Amino acid sequence: MGEGQEKCLQITESVQIAKEANTTESSETVINQTKITHKANYMKWLKIFLYTIFLLLGQSVATLLGRLYFDKGGKSKWLGTLVQVAGFPIFLPYYIITATKQKTNTNNISQTEQQPTLLKLVLVYVSLGLLLAADCYLFSFGLMYLPVSTYSLISSSQLAFNAIFSFFLNSQKFTPPIINSLVLLTISSTLLVFQTESDGSAKNKASKAKYIIGFFCTIAGSAGYGLVLSLTQLFFNKVIKSESFRAIMDMIVYRSLVACLAILVGLFVSGEWRGLKREMDEFELGKVSYVMTVVWTAIIWKVYTVGCVGLIVEVSSLFSNAVCTLGLPIVPVAAVIFFHDKMSGMKGVAMALAIWGFISYGYQQYLDDFKSKKNSRSPL
Repeated sequence: MGEGQEKCLQITESVQIAKEANTTESSETVINQTKITHKANYMKWLKIFLYTIFLLLGQSVATLLGRLYFDKGGKSKWLGTLVQVAGFPIFLPYYIITATKQKTNTNNISQTEQQPTLLKLVLVYVSLGLLLAADCYLFSFGLMYLPVSTYSLISSSQLAFNAIFSFFLNSQKFTPPIINSLVLLTISSTLLVFQTESDGSAKNKASKAKYIIGFFCTIAGSAGYGLVLSLTQLFFNKVIKSESFRAIMDMIVYRSLVACLAILVGLFVSGEWRGLKREMDEFELGKVSYVMTVVWTAIIWKVYTVGCVGLIVEVSSLFSNAVCTLGLPIVPVAAVIFFHDKMSGMKGVAMALAIWGFISYGYQQYLDDFKSKKNSRSPL
């Protein structure tokens, strides 16, 4: 009996030691998973912050440079369209630098991820590129014929169009904070219509006919761009199925290449290319400033595109558009500094409402993030 009791005690102790070891291993696993989750969330929010900065700065500076081009003697709508997509070659060094790594990782990637076919990718980039070219051309009309504040106001309608397209294409859910954000952002930009009369000198104000053309072109461009953003999110989720920076670069470069080729065809078919030399000679700020304005506009629009597409991948097309709308009141405020427009309390109210609306949308993202963390911590 004594030996039997000793064996039972030894077995009991072994079981307890095994349980303690399993518990320790489980605790370490949970801690490691928590650390990984925290790191992933930190990196996600860091990328969202950086993409937001790229979008806001790119949108504001590029819009002001586009307005500068037309104000100082630029007349080519096709060139004003081309600079919105032609800056993609600045990303070519990225492909050269990562070429070696891409070759070494190709086998592993092909084994773990199902890559879309070449035909699907071509259809995605061509369709988005052609839509983007059409939108940029329409926006070029608006920027040429409308004051900055009116252009910004009408462009804000892309948020409503994007919300509608996202509801049908991306299964976007409308929660109270998101609805509040959409309303506030729309109102903030709508307030800018009251500043139309104070923007620009009398000689720069468009005629009634040109104003109407610019108005409807900007509305059509906003609707088309809302569709482009929703389709971009749809293609990332359903076709590309990747959130890597390489996938973002591919989307930007290839669709911009298609759009650039389409716009170049329009530039030469329309015959506007013949007047570019004279336009550069007559530019009020000089030839060097003309070239620098065109080049930097093209580059900064690509900075904006990185932020825009990055936010679509990290969050959603509607969030990306909400940030775009947040940046719209920045343009009239910046115009006070660079174009000597008058600053009024209405513009300050518009900016405050835009920030409030953006915070409301950010709060919804915080709730979603908190909910995902809570679900990940709950036992299976």
